[in-house]
Amino acid sequence: MNKHVISFLSAVVLTCTATVASAQKTTTASLWLTRADRSALFAKQKEALEFKANGNPSGVTITVDDKQTYQPIDGFGFALTGGSAMHIIRMSADSRAALLKNLFAVNDNNIGVSYLRLSIGASDLNEKVFSYDDMPAGQTDPTLKHFDLGPDKQDVIPVMKQILAINPAIKILGSPWSPPAWMKTNNDTRGGRLKPEYWGTYANYLVKYIKGMKAQGITIDAITIQNEPLHPGNNPSLLLVAPDEGAFIKNNLGPAFKAAGIKTKIILYDHNCDRPDYPISILNDKAAAKYIDGSGFHLYGGDISALSTVHNAHPEKNIYFTEQMVVEPENQSTIDMLWPLKHLIIGATRNWSRNVLEWNLAADQDYKPYTDRGGCPSCQGAVTINKNEVKKNVAYYTIAHASKFVRPGSVRIASNNLDKLPNVAFKTPDGKKVLIVANTGDAALDFNISYAGKTLAAHLDKGSVGTYTW
Repeated sequence: MNKHVISFLSAVVLTCTATVASAQKTTTASLWLTRADRSALFAKQKEALEFKANGNPSGVTITVDDKQTYQPIDGFGFALTGGSAMHIIRMSADSRAALLKNLFAVNDNNIGVSYLRLSIGASDLNEKVFSYDDMPAGQTDPTLKHFDLGPDKQDVIPVMKQILAINPAIKILGSPWSPPAWMKTNNDTRGGRLKPEYWGTYANYLVKYIKGMKAQGITIDAITIQNEPLHPGNNPSLLLVAPDEGAFIKNNLGPAFKAAGIKTKIILYDHNCDRPDYPISILNDKAAAKYIDGSGFHLYGGDISALSTVHNAHPEKNIYFTEQMVVEPENQSTIDMLWPLKHLIIGATRNWSRNVLEWNLAADQDYKPYTDRGGCPSCQGAVTINKNEVKKNVAYYTIAHASKFVRPGSVRIASNNLDKLPNVAFKTPDGKKVLIVANTGDAALDFNISYAGKTLAAHLDKGSVGTYTW
């Protein structure tokens, strides 16, 4: 036989063999599991799960389709309040390093938090209220000569520097709770409105914050204009109605950012899902919208579908989930992750959010610190810190099920949502698939995961949460 023919036939055989081998290649998935009875708390299961070509797709099936893609993902994480940073900075160096590694590194059993929210000035979870330009009663500082990041230099900034050493790419959102009291109609840290004559000054105040943090090596990726602008009962807080927020962005903050060459994103609203009209009304104004990246939401009121309402009205703008307190009773024998998994990790991302942030990172066993006259006395941290001891709470595990695997740059992909098995799927930058599922039914459930023509047999006990990766 001609040697060229032999060579050709050999190549055909090799090609066919490779094709068959490729078709028969086994796809396995890993499962990280949390059970309601705490017998597994974000624990990797030893047994690998196998996708099979002759599986049983006739049962209850979640079908994952990475050909249908939705929004990119920026990350998952918490608010690093001043109170959180205060507890962390007071830990011993070794204990602090171990905690921060567990929170922000990705390898081993660390959870890879990739997004943080900082308060611009004090939040209601600080020991005391402050701004970066407080003045004695009756005095003002319109040139911001006395501006200083002072209090944050004691805790927030040094903790952030340690976090950035672990994850230099972490995204940071800044949110103000109140301008300096002298800029406000009531000259108080709580409530009141921003005086029109200080709108330009306040825009410069926010510019100074971003530049000041940058000088400390901390890049603020985005800011919201006002935390909970329709809730002036916190201490600190500010009433900022939609027409005022829109005018402030259009006439003051947007031009100030442009003049200063600041690339920090501007995010609207930062409040509950019961008022989608607030961000929509501002985005309808093209002169304001040109400065705006997107809208931020909480879920203390309304329905998570409001995120899609705003997305559908302005699909050119991004959606963010910027705060939700997630708590559990102390020393409870079970762990209930179903509400935050269903409504936040799954619900927010299925409604176009690029991130999910929970409130807040750390508190002590008495939920301290918090401010007087309107601070939160029941805000449990994702971790409870008692000197050097750390206890992980429900918010920690909720975020962990997403943050470790759904890395920044991932994209949400299609999966069919089921009543008793709410779920969401993602494709990571390195091509892996991630499926997060919660069993909200009243019994254990067997189900299938279908992907690319193959099926995996899965099981979740009642109240359990699983993250499947392959």
